[in-house]
Amino acid sequence: MKIKHTMMAALLLAAGGAWAALPAPTPAQQQAAAAKKAQADAQAAKDKQNLAASMDAVSARWRSRAAQQGWKTHAPVAVVAAAPAGAAAAPAPGSAGGIVTAAGAGGQQAGQQDGQLRASAANPIVKSEKFGTAPPSEDQKAGPTKSVPRGVSPTVQKGSPDSVSKK
Repeated sequence: MKIKHTMMAALLLAAGGAWAALPAPTPAQQQAAAAKKAQADAQAAKDKQNLAASMDAVSARWRSRAAQQGWKTHAPVAVVAAAPAGAAAAPAPGSAGGIVTAAGAGGQQAGQQDGQLRASAANPIVKSEKFGTAPPSEDQKAGPTKSVPRGVSPTVQKGSPDSVSKK
């Protein structure tokens, strides 16, 4: 028992040193960290450009094959990248800033404007049975399930409960 208590005390004393605060980094360490972060950011930007270029190449190759084989293709959608935090102010209300436009949409703007969902010929509002905006399906139950008399097993039975013999 004494050995347990001695070991616990030794561990608590050793852990006290681990909880001590680390010293503040020196200016040289701060500069090295900033340089390392800048290098990592540059590498990430380069990797992002390489990925976009390879995706464009794959897309172009697929579109050329689709045209040769007679598949129907749609015009690619222009994607507007989000600006980093604090880089630019939000667009003024009513302007086209931040709204993605599709090349095949006939110049119409896509997305929600003023927080209102609008239907268009290219993007109709989806009807749903769940929300009551569509008629019920033909295979949907017409009413609640009928109760079964006491003593009858809960299986599929043809006929009325009176005509089914009890075993």
